[in-house]
Amino acid sequence: MEVRAPAPEVVIAVEGLLKVYGDTVAVDNASFTVARGEIFGLLGPNGAGKTTTVECLQGLRIAERGSINVLGFDPRRHATALRRRIGGQLQQSALPEHMRVWEALDLFSSFIPGGHDWRVLMRQWDLESKRKATFHSLSGGQRQRLFVALALVNDPQIVFLDEMTTGLDPAARRLAWELIREIRDRGTTVVLVTHFMDEAEKLCDRIAVMEGGRIVAIDTPRGLIENHACGVCIAFTTDADDVSWIGGIGCVDSVQRHGRRVEVEGSGPVLVLVAAALVEHGIVPEDLHLEQPTLEDAYLHLTGHAQRD
Repeated sequence: MEVRAPAPEVVIAVEGLLKVYGDTVAVDNASFTVARGEIFGLLGPNGAGKTTTVECLQGLRIAERGSINVLGFDPRRHATALRRRIGGQLQQSALPEHMRVWEALDLFSSFIPGGHDWRVLMRQWDLESKRKATFHSLSGGQRQRLFVALALVNDPQIVFLDEMTTGLDPAARRLAWELIREIRDRGTTVVLVTHFMDEAEKLCDRIAVMEGGRIVAIDTPRGLIENHACGVCIAFTTDADDVSWIGGIGCVDSVQRHGRRVEVEGSGPVLVLVAAALVEHGIVPEDLHLEQPTLEDAYLHLTGHAQRD
């Protein structure tokens, strides 16, 4: 008898979400679910509707239409009760200019006793050296780390992180990624808003791609790549005058030449077939290599244009 794994518990359920600002439709009939303990990403360019969506989930904005259930609460009617169980780092946030880092963490932790020790969060997010620094004196990256720590101080069941690594240097970004994985591993569900492809691919269990207020695809990073990116690309350089015959090889979809560089797109065992054919024609390029499709390739295919920052 086959034993099936239990279905994951759904902690966020959204159906037909519509949010309009004047003549602008910010979120257009969005529907998705988020399971407990996963990192769920909202990926898309600025203006795609990502921030508005998570603000509706937190009860910060009221949608014109659609149903929202977060941890059993409707954010429109039970926003206060819900906020005791969630944390949020907003894209645009501020604190009093002269408030010190430790004062902000201590203040936020006093709102809901029993949460994380704010001193531990201060160490985890590399803020100890800025313990007595005022908010006004912090760099953009330091402010970002402080806001993430504040979002976690109540030990939330779900944390919403909106462009959390914007302004961080590469080392700080990698540290932030590790801490987010640790948060997930402790059982906290993470909803991550980002427009960084590498961040979404490395962190997220599933991703919803948004464009123009609509969700155009939801899948794992690998699923998005396999279902929406083009095939593999083989690239090499050669001085041979004619390589058009490569187009007649099985599994080859296209051949493009840019000066000495040749790019061959295809699927299946295309690398083996092309390499063997090149040898047969007396072409043995030392730089022959395979370029696998990426999440960015899938994104461009789904949205139909280059990413806008």
